Amino acid sequence: MRSIIMLAATFASMQVGCGTDETTHAPASNHAVLPATAKKLYLDEHDLGAGKVTAADVAGAHAKDLATEAQYGVDFKAYWFDEQAGKVYCLAEAPSAEATTAVHAAAHGLIADNIIAVTEDNGSWLPTPGKQLYLDVHHFDPAQISAPDVARAHQRDLETEGKYGVQYLDYWFDAATGTVMCLAQAPSAGAALAVHREAHGLMPDSIAAVSEGR
Repeated sequence: MRSIIMLAATFASMQVGCGTDETTHAPASNHAVLPATAKKLYLDEHDLGAGKVTAADVAGAHAKDLATEAQYGVDFKAYWFDEQAGKVYCLAEAPSAEATTAVHAAAHGLIADNIIAVTEDNGSWLPTPGKQLYLDVHHFDPAQISAPDVARAHQRDLETEGKYGVQYLDYWFDAATGTVMCLAQAPSAGAALAVHREAHGLMPDSIAAVSEGR
């Protein structure tokens, strides 16, 4: 209860607004989805299990996605691989969540465990070669957070990051579930967390070292 009250107070100080989006769990489908609709961004999560997948495995599966995506009107932008946990996150622009699932199903059969529709801060982030990337995940009450809230918190990160040698490259927000995912290059996970702690005090539920592929 105390954490909920603190969260509400934090976002009240940020002049809370409102926002809507969509989320869906990934259905297993092998059918093409070809509607001429406006595309959205989707971020999916594959939980493959620790020690059950390598970076080469993930790169190979992603190459198959790229070879298949045009059939379904999908554009996979990037993926992030958490080798320690065996998790893969894929970012795609697509007409629907079902279309991204159809690509995975046709390309290699590895269906995501979850898909969320997201908005992002920066569509052209570019990691520095040789820098370690970290992906952190925040889960908020969707009734207490909005896109402007996230943007303000991110701006505070940008104002603070240099002190810790961190660069926050992008974030993705799903208003329907209150999920925020932040991508940073940093000397350590502790440094990335120190930025959040000093900038606004909103700490993630998890943070992991990841590699990025495109």
